[in-house]
Amino acid sequence: MPRRSFSVKLPPPKPRNSERRAREYLTPSEVENLLRAARQRGRYGQRDATLLPMYRHGLRVAEVVGLRWDMLDLKTAVLYVRRVENGAATVHPLRGPELRALRQLQHAAPGMAYVFLSEQGGPLTARAVHHIVAQAGVAAALPFPVHPHMLHHACGFYLANQGVDTHTLQQYLGHRNIQHTVHYTELTPNRFQDFWED
Repeated sequence: MPRRSFSVKLPPPKPRNSERRAREYLTPSEVENLLRAARQRGRYGQRDATLLPMYRHGLRVAEVVGLRWDMLDLKTAVLYVRRVENGAATVHPLRGPELRALRQLQHAAPGMAYVFLSEQGGPLTARAVHHIVAQAGVAAALPFPVHPHMLHHACGFYLANQGVDTHTLQQYLGHRNIQHTVHYTELTPNRFQDFWED
């Protein structure tokens, strides 16, 4: 008796990021649009608009969802950053707008261990952060799909464009391997700024 063959229908392959969007980072104006949209979305606008500025610290999703109040010192305005992926820990200063937003979050949920909470009171999941960022991108009418790691890259490119040297940027982003940092400084257009005189 001949064997019956069964064909398994596989899902279509996921398109590459380069096919979905021209770049993997957001510009400062796109970040502002994203923040504005997050603030105006739903009843958790304050939380979401506080979560997204964590891009200033180049936080990855796992670092954001793992952020606890004992890693922040709001009196001295510092954030103790514990990096994932074997990254180097560091201490970052917090600025005025971040401090105010964080104090509001702390006041809204006193005694909680984690900074960013779900509706049930537990820490946000990475999936929830992906959803928040993607929906804010839609609400901000950005012309491509947005994901959280674009905010990490936005931080690196912004600081490189501000002239932060590669070694300092490496320490700030917690990269053990400087090759991960060079990516930002190699692509900054400011290196070519004075090539032509008009």
